Amino acid sequence: MATKTKMAYRAFGLTIESELALPELTKVSEIGERTDVEIIVDSFIKETVPFEPYDFVVEERNVSVYMPDAGLFRIEGGNKITISPIVGADEDLIRLYVLGTCIGAVLLQRGLYPLHGSAIAINGKAYAFVGHSGAGKSTLASALISCGYSLLSDDVIAVSSLASDQPPLVIPAYPQQKLWQQSLDAFGVNNDELRAIYGRENKYCIPVDSDFCSSPMPLGGVFELVKSESDVSEVGIHFIPKLERLDILFRHTYRQFLVQKMDLTRWHFTNSASLAAKLPIYRLERPQTGFTAPQLTQLILKTISAEE
Repeated sequence: MATKTKMAYRAFGLTIESELALPELTKVSEIGERTDVEIIVDSFIKETVPFEPYDFVVEERNVSVYMPDAGLFRIEGGNKITISPIVGADEDLIRLYVLGTCIGAVLLQRGLYPLHGSAIAINGKAYAFVGHSGAGKSTLASALISCGYSLLSDDVIAVSSLASDQPPLVIPAYPQQKLWQQSLDAFGVNNDELRAIYGRENKYCIPVDSDFCSSPMPLGGVFELVKSESDVSEVGIHFIPKLERLDILFRHTYRQFLVQKMDLTRWHFTNSASLAAKLPIYRLERPQTGFTAPQLTQLILKTISAEE
């Protein structure tokens, strides 16, 4: 699946040297002296460690997990990811795990706060759009991009600098989005030259090189996107009081089940409290059905303008 020829990439503010090709990421022209994260392929370690499928094993904050459709993944010290693939494993699937779960663990190990959502640069600040899978985060981000704003991250949002005297910063991820076919249809985008995501034939990878913000941005606010539980036909927005913000931040921490396993509960609470105190947090409510991204976009921009 991989050669021993390593390539260097840039994502989440990190230089990543990898034996696995990662075409989603921004290439670094030369491998320099500084490497933050090394990704290696070792076909044999999966045979030596008897892990149960999908069971996350944490030892001294190092994380190992065996995915029976892909292989064993080990994340150590915030600077090393080891992949031990099963025979015949699809490389696209392996990359999904590396750029998702593995990177999420790396960020936690490095003290970066990971949110599950999309981040967009608007008027010099980053705004995080969080929500459960299927809420419409990436579609909303795409609508904002179509209005001239830039993508910082899709799926995993890395937040740093949570010290009391510093603004929290969103660190850019890599220039790609993932959109369902129905969202492509709504935006009038043809999928002929797009690559489908492994196991999701109706979801596609969308390069956004020209609409990508590669500089860290201060986090200006968080919007939780939810589908309405009632039979409403209009979009709505609600300001979240401070006491409710901690729960929202915990729910939408990327791979939040790792927080307790890695003994990071106190760290996570302290940083969540800091974010909750510094930032406005809103809940965006949309109907269960229908394409409402344009209406949500106008509501978001109006809210941000009022804050400023």
